[in-house]
This record gives sequence, C-alpha cells and structure tokens, in this order.
Amino acid sequence: MMNLVDSHAHIYLKEFKDDISDVLEEAQESGVKKIYMPNIDHTSIDAMLELESRWPQQCISMMGLHPCSVKKGFEKELYLVEEWLEKKDFVAVGEIGTDLYWDKTFWPQQQEAFKIQVEWAKKYKKPVVIHCRESIDETIELVEKLKDDRLTGVFHCFSGNIKQAEKIISLGFYLGIGGVATFKNGGLDTVIPEIAMEHILLETDSPYLAPVPYRGKRNKPSYISIVAERIADLKKIEIEEVARLTTDNAQILFHK
Repeated sequence: MMNLVDSHAHIYLKEFKDDISDVLEEAQESGVKKIYMPNIDHTSIDAMLELESRWPQQCISMMGLHPCSVKKGFEKELYLVEEWLEKKDFVAVGEIGTDLYWDKTFWPQQQEAFKIQVEWAKKYKKPVVIHCRESIDETIELVEKLKDDRLTGVFHCFSGNIKQAEKIISLGFYLGIGGVATFKNGGLDTVIPEIAMEHILLETDSPYLAPVPYRGKRNKPSYISIVAERIADLKKIEIEEVARLTTDNAQILFHK
C-alpha cells in the first residue's frame, strides 16, 4: 500500500461532525497515514485539538490565525495563538497569510498579522503554512522581505503560474498541490510538469476544493490519491513515486 500524506485538511469542521471516524478509517485504508490540520481562529482550536487527542498518530495540528479571521480587534486572536505556541509543540504556524478574494477591508491588518506570525515561526523554529487567495504576488513580496535562513514553509493551495512557482521555490518554500490540479481550467497542467517533485506537497484542503470527479462535493483526505494520480500523469511517473517523494517532503518540512 502507498504511504500518503494530506498536508492540509480542516477535518475538525462541522462538515465531518457526524462521520469523522469513518472518514479517518477510509483515509487510513487508502494509505493516508498522516493528516496535518491548520488552525483557523479561536473557534476551531478545541475541535482540532480534540481530534488530535483521539487520533494522535494520524491527525496533527498546527497553530495560527487565518487571514479571513483577521478583523477588527484581531490582536485578541493573536494573543491566543501566541499563548498556544508557548505551551504546546505544534508542527507549524498556520494557516496564516493573506486573502483579497472575500474582503479587502482589513488588508493592512492581514499584513501585520502575517508578519507577527512569521516572526513567531522563526522564534519557535517552525515552518509556516501560507494562504494567499487572490494575493499570491503580494504574499511572495511579503515573504521576500521577511526571508532569512530560519523561514521555510509551504504555499498552500498553489494555483499560480510557473514564474510564481519558481519564485516560491527560490525562497525555500514548497508548493501545496490539491484538487485544483484536476480542474479542466485549473492551469496547473502546464506548471506541474516543470516543477521538480522535491518541491511538492499533496493536500486536499478538506472539506473544500474536492478533485474531479467529486468537484462541488465534500472533500476528504482519502481523495489525496486522486491528486497524486493526476500529478503522476502530468509528470509521466508512477503514482507510487509521487506518494514516496511527497511524503518524504512532508516529513522534511514538518519533522513529524
């Protein structure tokens, strides 16, 4: 059986409340040994940590403040993130970043929150997991300004072009590839063949962005094999090779 990793899944959300045991069993049966869970904000911490406590070998948590949760008074949210980073050894600071898709009102605050959390990642020697919806160039620029030899991570849900991919890789970051790779007009069919496997992580972003043929339905970690199959097809290598290399990459990044 292949050994796969889902490097980004929100399986603690209400969409999985009624069948999480079945979802995790199905993931295990399909070879998904580890599922890395990015935090969103104060509302998601308890559910995420409970899941980790029940399935500690399979479900692994991160700590961070999602850019879409950066609103007025976001400092309180950051205080909570900082408290948790001080008292628990998380694998990464995430999900952090920027988002210009839904609302541009708090763009300055998003940048500030991102910079603060990047500094915490450096302090605790943790990678960052970066969200950058409709803001990839702006986020690359932010990372370029903050970059030193202590900063690494992954640009989650990468859907950019080859030039953006090369910039991200040059900064020492991975590309998180998910269901978008299977979309007819996703644009990754011309990018993935040009990217070395050593720079790629697999992810689902469950329950969002389910791959074809499940697009529009609830995504789940077991679908990671569909993403792996698509990458194998685009790169003309065996799916077992994709599984091995991306799992190794996750181990290198997260150290767990």
